[in-house]
Amino acid sequence: MAVYSMTGYASGQSGPVGSPQDGDARSAPGGRLGLEIRAVNSRFLDLSFKLSEELRQHEPALRELLTRRLKRGKVELRAGIDNGGTGGIAEPSARLLQRLNAAQDAIKAWLPHAAELSVADVLRLAANDGARPPAAEFDVLGTAAQVVDALTEARAREGEQLVAMLRDRLDSLRTLAQQAQPIVPRLVEQQRARFLERWNEAMGLAGQAAPEAAQDRALAEATAFAIRIDVAEELTRLNAHLDEIERLLAQGGEIGKRLDFLIQELHREANTLGSKSAALELTRIGVDMKVLIEQMREQVQNIE
Repeated sequence: MAVYSMTGYASGQSGPVGSPQDGDARSAPGGRLGLEIRAVNSRFLDLSFKLSEELRQHEPALRELLTRRLKRGKVELRAGIDNGGTGGIAEPSARLLQRLNAAQDAIKAWLPHAAELSVADVLRLAANDGARPPAAEFDVLGTAAQVVDALTEARAREGEQLVAMLRDRLDSLRTLAQQAQPIVPRLVEQQRARFLERWNEAMGLAGQAAPEAAQDRALAEATAFAIRIDVAEELTRLNAHLDEIERLLAQGGEIGKRLDFLIQELHREANTLGSKSAALELTRIGVDMKVLIEQMREQVQNIE
């Protein structure tokens, strides 16, 4: 199953149903329906509609369509009907001129000081008179379904890119975890040798040979030090989280929320590893891990 990004854009146009130019809305006689969908990331599915007045009746059906096809994201759908004009001046019909003249006479009978219609006013009214076809002539839901298909494809393509980036960061985190594993045993052995060396120096200054108890004391101190700086448990949990993220990416589907939770867990393990750091090398590994995890967090928030 594919992994989908929550961000995307798609648009489409269609002419009146049954028109000879239905496949090319730009030249369709009788106007065209234009519809576009924009989507960005969100914790839940947040829908908004900006429809022209004649398309308001289709909002419930459009909402049901989007709810059925999309699971998360802030989604905005815009739709309107264009009269299909080419930008030229609409010539008013004789019938329209008669209506405007009668309306003007009636208005001036009651409002003698009202301004008369200008040529610009007449042309504007002519452009709107019967130029916009009724919404019933268009397959609004069919066009919307096509645009949603295009949006889904766009989100899937971006989802592939997000998965590739996340897998690259997973590989880098695994490499850092492998580098951290041998550091702690080496630190413990160095600390044990340091404790024993200091004990021998103290005994030498006192003119005595270091007793066997000195070695036991050095071993006990090194053991306590090892317990304090041991990060094996953190590395084990970190690798387990990386395995689970890899499994989810292979599974696909609606995995965004689970990935977000796992990223939080990765942050926790990296923070603990950094707090237990007893060597500059381990500190560097912890910082590098946090940088990679933060990069993953930013991208995971875009996954549906």
